[in-house]
Amino acid sequence: MIAVVPPQPSLDPWEPALLPANPSQLTRPAFLMNAPFSWPVPRAQPAARVPRPRRAFAQFFELYHLVAAEALVSVLPTPGPAGLPDLVFTANLGVVLEHRRERDTVVIANQADELRRAEAAVGADFFRAMGYRTHVPAGRFGGEADLKHLRGNVYAGGHGRFSDAGTYDWMERAFDMKVVRLALTDPEFTRLDQAVFPLTKEKTLVCTELFERAELAELERHTEIVQVSVEDCRAGACGSVRLHNLWLNSSHVHDLRAGTEEYHREVAKNRRIEDIASTLAFEVNYVNLSEYRDHGVQLSAMLLHLNRFSYAFQLL
Repeated sequence: MIAVVPPQPSLDPWEPALLPANPSQLTRPAFLMNAPFSWPVPRAQPAARVPRPRRAFAQFFELYHLVAAEALVSVLPTPGPAGLPDLVFTANLGVVLEHRRERDTVVIANQADELRRAEAAVGADFFRAMGYRTHVPAGRFGGEADLKHLRGNVYAGGHGRFSDAGTYDWMERAFDMKVVRLALTDPEFTRLDQAVFPLTKEKTLVCTELFERAELAELERHTEIVQVSVEDCRAGACGSVRLHNLWLNSSHVHDLRAGTEEYHREVAKNRRIEDIASTLAFEVNYVNLSEYRDHGVQLSAMLLHLNRFSYAFQLL
């Protein structure tokens, strides 16, 4: 495997005009995470099982150390007292628009739910403190979890429970971008990152069974679709993140009893990922995030891209 990286601007300290002003301008991957200080807060409706804070932190640190070895990871402060249980899922807070030349434009999530609005406000304060320009749409928007950068100024945007299709009309006008709209109608798949994962600038992993033919035809105008089944998506195949040539995915297969239905589903998902990865020169790295997956959350929700520098790599 050969990774070819295009020439990057000099960051010589004697050239201050070229120094990065924020993490998105770095010539290395950058992400935003949040430690699960407020994750164990009880919900209005109790979950099927009680969260285990120590296990949640141990799994958070496993993911954090893996990513921080190759990227800048900014940790979003958790305001006290605790009360924002989903703040750890930073991909829901907003999206950094990759195609903007200045790399300083953020669209903040907008939801009717008061908890979600409070979480988005924490994210907005962070971005403003870092010098980003923040924008809040009038319509509903679910953040990066519903908007995936494909290439150039082209994005795939999911609309349904958390995002309005009309929000993408506004984004196209305001930010000179193209959004391929994908309706999220299956109640099991309420976020786009559960069904779509950009692999490279040319190829995208897509659960084609969830979308209409016309939607897929429009998507194919901008990217080559690599198909993945509903079963594999349900197990978290698309809830992945790329870090250079690493394909990061969550798997708790070693926690499962061999021979059970859940074990077979997890093994099948992992094999499908590894088959695709081998054709594209990716190395797969699994992280056990069972404490979060038990609540229906996938790895991609815990990492908000501050840039997509990993996609500058051309894998040969």
